[in-house]
Amino acid sequence: MDFFFNPRGIALIGATPNPQKGGHAILRNLRIGFKGGIYPVNPSYAEIEGMSCYPSIIDVPDPVDLGIIFVPAPLVPQVVQDCARRQIPGVMIESGGFAETGESGAILQEAIKSIAKETGIRVWGPNCMGLVDTVKGHIFSFATPMMWDYGLKKGNVSMIVQSGMLSGVFLIDVMTHGVTGVSKVCSIGNKADINECDILEYLLSDNQTESVCLYLESIEDGRRLFRLWKNSPKPIILLKGGKSKKGASAAMSHTASLSVNNSVLRGAMAQAGVFEATGFRHMLDLGRTLARYPKSATKSPGKIAVLTYSGGAGIVSSDFMDSLGLEPAELSRSTLYQLKTITPEWMPLSNPVDLWPAVERNGARKAFGTAMRAVCSDPGVDGVLFHAFSGGFALNPDMAEIVRISKSAGKPLFCWLLGEREAARDFQERTQDLGVPVFRDLHRAVECMAAVFRKKSAVLKISEPHQSDKTPLSNILENMLTDKVGLLDEHLSKQILSAYGIPTVIEKVVIDEKEALIVSAEMGFPVVMKGLLPGQAHKTDAGLVCMGIQTEKDVSDAFAFLDNKMSESKTGGKIIVQRQLPESIEMIAGLIRDPQFGNCVMCGFGGILAEIIGDSQFAVAPIDLSEALDLINRLKNQKLLDGFRSFPAVNRQELANILVRLGQIGMDYPQIKEIDINPLLKGDKGLMAVDALIVL
Repeated sequence: MDFFFNPRGIALIGATPNPQKGGHAILRNLRIGFKGGIYPVNPSYAEIEGMSCYPSIIDVPDPVDLGIIFVPAPLVPQVVQDCARRQIPGVMIESGGFAETGESGAILQEAIKSIAKETGIRVWGPNCMGLVDTVKGHIFSFATPMMWDYGLKKGNVSMIVQSGMLSGVFLIDVMTHGVTGVSKVCSIGNKADINECDILEYLLSDNQTESVCLYLESIEDGRRLFRLWKNSPKPIILLKGGKSKKGASAAMSHTASLSVNNSVLRGAMAQAGVFEATGFRHMLDLGRTLARYPKSATKSPGKIAVLTYSGGAGIVSSDFMDSLGLEPAELSRSTLYQLKTITPEWMPLSNPVDLWPAVERNGARKAFGTAMRAVCSDPGVDGVLFHAFSGGFALNPDMAEIVRISKSAGKPLFCWLLGEREAARDFQERTQDLGVPVFRDLHRAVECMAAVFRKKSAVLKISEPHQSDKTPLSNILENMLTDKVGLLDEHLSKQILSAYGIPTVIEKVVIDEKEALIVSAEMGFPVVMKGLLPGQAHKTDAGLVCMGIQTEKDVSDAFAFLDNKMSESKTGGKIIVQRQLPESIEMIAGLIRDPQFGNCVMCGFGGILAEIIGDSQFAVAPIDLSEALDLINRLKNQKLLDGFRSFPAVNRQELANILVRLGQIGMDYPQIKEIDINPLLKGDKGLMAVDALIVL
């Protein structure tokens, strides 16, 4: 991938002297910033702006290891083929007119993919804006050359952006509004070959990148992306486009139904520690903040001192912190004593610290400097939210000294800024150059602060369950998983779960009323009777479940009712008798094979709660016990898990063990599409699968 970022020479196929054309903008950008060889290619010109112009890529001299293509879409496949024949390792196709335009464009894009696969040439794009590297001063893009007029401010946040024009206009926007921090912007377009995984892998080892922001509309290889996320030494932020709910019309289970609306993606992000952005500015703000303070979350619990010039702003800051999981620090006696030296006698002191009276009495430099030293020396303070104003009111602290104190104490500093437009812009740029993130919106400042101090979920230390390479099944079950397709009935599904150590409720298939009476008596009332029809996933909806059976007459009536119901279907079936468990919190656990992330496990609240509160979480399998417990801890309704009114608490370790084993079943048998256990209830021997289905 290095030849895309550090080429020795670049051939621009589609160069033109016409200033109205993108091929001219690319050439201008290359000539301003790129120090290697530049070779315009266009058979219509012998030279362009004093540079030799070559009739084809075959004629371009060495060294050249990157081709930037900006010609009409129908010509692109042949140009890529010629670049491969010329042994150029990579091309960046910035032309549009491919899969984004419809069937004819998709055919062209497939041709490019075939050439890449056959020849080994790497293809970036098509339909993209290429690469901007502020550190090296490279603009390999048709983005307007006026970008150079604002100066490429170096930063350490790199971005992978699927949208083409967005990357250019967004970069111009942030550069002209005083926001700095960008290192590389990689616009990847239609992803015919190079995708987000290829570039992310490169950026994770790039010493000029401290955090990576991704804007993606599609994901090409979810499991590879997840592995990169999970093993990343750098913070990663994702803004996902196209999160609208499309439904799961093919889903036979609750598990699959609950996976819509990017629930699996969010679960994978939480499992891997990826931050979710809600908008483009939010994405960049998180990126630049986490690039500045990438390690703080593992060290500190997030107790914050607020230094402000406004009591009202301090109150709102506290409200925002409370809503985002941060706490105002409890200031020590020593800290309060130091603050007393700059504040009037009459003033009560607390956190947030209102420094306006101290500013009136001592001036801004002494007031803010003394307060900063006091809170940064307090062991109960993990970070500082600093309220700044520029352009009046004599609120002009020595920010270089404030930042020095912060860095010396190892306490992250976050700055919220208001002020007169030009003065505030100047303050913002100077403070950012000192290495401190500055925000013009208070809530955004607290959001980014909360990301830095985001707590890891508490995980119990427990022993791992013993697992063999593959759990042996009986020949009957093994053949069933190998030969059948579609839905396995509840009884067969539970036999497979039981073989993997997942507890299931006691049940038995009965062939007639007499056997049903005997089995019910042996189990002890109350019992449940169910009719199992081939292909029938939702027995309750079909009227095939009889609960609360208390007497022999109830057994006889239920058997007759179910037998008659199944006779109407003319597909055959069987009746099972189950022991009825007492009421408890109903949980759901399952497995799906997601199109992007593959084998994934799910946990949530089951029964009618599955549809009413919709509280479920996903994780990419296989998972270990700590990941299973983390998944459980991500559920919103933790009070229900801890026991509610007369309902006992859910045993988290038992539930975690079930989730681990579900993931293992999916890994052992890739032909399994869905597993649904709904509900899981507390029985005599812990959590038990009361109803279940497996879809092949």
